[in-house]
Amino acid sequence: MDLRELKALEIAARSKIAFSEGVWLVPSEATGGCYRVTIGPEPSCPCEDFALRKRPCKHILAARLVRARDHDGQAPTISSDAVPHKPTYKQNWPMYNEAQQTEKYRFQKLLFELCRGLPNLQQSGGGRRWTAMADMVFACALTVYTTVSARRFACDLKEAHGSGYLSHLMNSVSVCSFLENDRLTPILEDLIVQSSLPLRLFETNFAPDSSGFSTSRFVRWHDAKYGCERSSHDWVKAHAICGVRTNIVTAVEIGARDAADSPFFKPLVEKTAQNFTIQEVPADKAYLSHDNLALVDDLGGTAFVPYKVNSQAGEAGSLWEKMYFYYQFRRDEFLKHYHQRSNIESTFSMVKAKFRDHVRSKTDVAMKNEVLCKFLCHNICVLHQSHIELGIVPVFWGDHGVSEPMPKPSRTYPGLTQVTGIAGPPCVVPSVARQLTSL
Repeated sequence: MDLRELKALEIAARSKIAFSEGVWLVPSEATGGCYRVTIGPEPSCPCEDFALRKRPCKHILAARLVRARDHDGQAPTISSDAVPHKPTYKQNWPMYNEAQQTEKYRFQKLLFELCRGLPNLQQSGGGRRWTAMADMVFACALTVYTTVSARRFACDLKEAHGSGYLSHLMNSVSVCSFLENDRLTPILEDLIVQSSLPLRLFETNFAPDSSGFSTSRFVRWHDAKYGCERSSHDWVKAHAICGVRTNIVTAVEIGARDAADSPFFKPLVEKTAQNFTIQEVPADKAYLSHDNLALVDDLGGTAFVPYKVNSQAGEAGSLWEKMYFYYQFRRDEFLKHYHQRSNIESTFSMVKAKFRDHVRSKTDVAMKNEVLCKFLCHNICVLHQSHIELGIVPVFWGDHGVSEPMPKPSRTYPGLTQVTGIAGPPCVVPSVARQLTSL
């Protein structure tokens, strides 16, 4: 028995499956609707699993079981003696344990090296000097990493100041006002890109997707289907793309709460292509378009996006037609590439499990910056684990005695002036980079 057969048994036993107008109505476990299933010589089901595999899904198997049970037919042979085997993946536990046990110390050190070359806000006239941009970003990212309230965060600020990561000791509540600064947004977006560079020798396949982070706001709307008013938490929608090997996030865009996914494909892929070599981009059906396929092809890669039920072959000899027939006639091979996109789902799960699936900020700018800080913290944690497991050495860790000059930030910010001293992070120590090319 596999997992689909086990789920089919559960659906047939617990759900009401009815036959109407020549189809079986099988309830969905995820939503309140039903799937219209046919189980004849050519079974069909509108679910995603059947559309991808073209093989009986759990809904078809459940309908067959109910037909056999209620109409004295012959049920499909399902052995219930063996427990379904769920695939597992090996973990290097000694290295994993070392990464987890040293993460908090290394996180602060790497974050400090990543921020210390940031430009400061321009200030004219007298009055109290504004907080340095490096201190602002460090404090914002650290408070998101700790996941504690602003007042309880005071102890972490004192510890960071004592370690030399902050130029002065600030009030922990003032960190909330830092997040409300809209000039922080492009800097955080650029730091996410910069923090992914040490892994550009390892990542060639990238998966995009979007996910929402709930807020304390509520929104109401009229449900035309059921004729009633509904309300739910509002959310901040983040569009991200990650490497499928290490789950490093290479670009993030924050869009409107109901923004479609496909328009964000181009900026995410283009920003990734500036620093990485792209070979494959697996994505779900929301990103299916001629322009998106052509974009990845122009960059020297291949986009593995499943076609929809109503998709046609299109113009003869076109890229669309080639990928369409590849999807139709070499489905198993296509799906091996496509299923790499599950890594972006894992990335969102990692971010939400570690740094919470909601934001505590109240204003639009602060909520956007808080979500960006979550992805920045995720990247730093991935870098730390990759440092232990893969042996990479980012230059901005200061305990390796690297004397090579570091490049300046890749972006200029309006209203900011560059501070003197070391600027921005590079990717990998040159000597280490030469060693890694042979891996």
